[in-house]
Amino acid sequence: MPNGIIIIDKPAGWTSMDVCAKLRGMFHEKRVGHAGTLDPMATGVLPVFIGRATRAVEFAADSDKEYIAGLKLGVVTNTQDATGEILETRPVDVTREQLLSVLPRFTGQIEQVPPMYSAIKINGKKLYELARKGREVERKPRPVTIHTLELLDGPPTEGSDYLLRAVCSKGTYVRTLCHDIGQALGCGGCMSSLRRVKAAGFTLADSVTLEEVQAAVDRGKGESLLLPVDSCFAGVPALILKTAGAEKKIRNGAALSARSVPDGEYRVYGMDKTFLALGRAAGGTLTTVKSFFEV
Repeated sequence: MPNGIIIIDKPAGWTSMDVCAKLRGMFHEKRVGHAGTLDPMATGVLPVFIGRATRAVEFAADSDKEYIAGLKLGVVTNTQDATGEILETRPVDVTREQLLSVLPRFTGQIEQVPPMYSAIKINGKKLYELARKGREVERKPRPVTIHTLELLDGPPTEGSDYLLRAVCSKGTYVRTLCHDIGQALGCGGCMSSLRRVKAAGFTLADSVTLEEVQAAVDRGKGESLLLPVDSCFAGVPALILKTAGAEKKIRNGAALSARSVPDGEYRVYGMDKTFLALGRAAGGTLTTVKSFFEV
């Protein structure tokens, strides 16, 4: 049975669920999930979890993300990106220095009003379903954190005036960021392109295309592209169990005495270096947060 993580360089025009459906067929495995939705127009890093590795999706989805976004000034759309219906166009008389001067307003912890064209549910209805019916409902601002927001040098992407690099928390809408920057400059703006370059600790260097996956599957080598599930927790210290008794307790979900282990989270391995669980030590006791071994 295939188990592991595959980092897809998502192509434009595909939904994140389209990618999962394609991989479900390639690997003949029903358990497939992704960490962090990318809009169809966006490309780049999409971590996909296969088999028992899907148990790690919840941890990966909470991670920070890094994006390169095209900013088109003077255009406001109903989706806040270039795929939407143009609501208004305005003349642009903005210098690079003026754009730089407003970026600090959007750095750190900020509040964003989620766009109507989003999958957020209000009263059980997804916002984009209401938006398609021409309805707009009040959305409460949500706190997000923009760790880094900078203007990149070099030529912008086709149809954009500038390229931005943003490192941000889970739940950040980069198209809303572009829209809000345009509003702050008084000329309006939208996102003209989006490429995710990092998610869940994985980068474009870790990624493969769907064509490369298909070619590997056709050669019978598809599973060689899967990264081990513990790679998702690379920043968490490892703890190798020393006795069969300790390993049995962890496999049975029981708490384990660990007086010499400092408090914190650990990647817990068996005596043979098999990744067993994400564990948490507190007050000299090790408990399982989530198990990952094959039952």
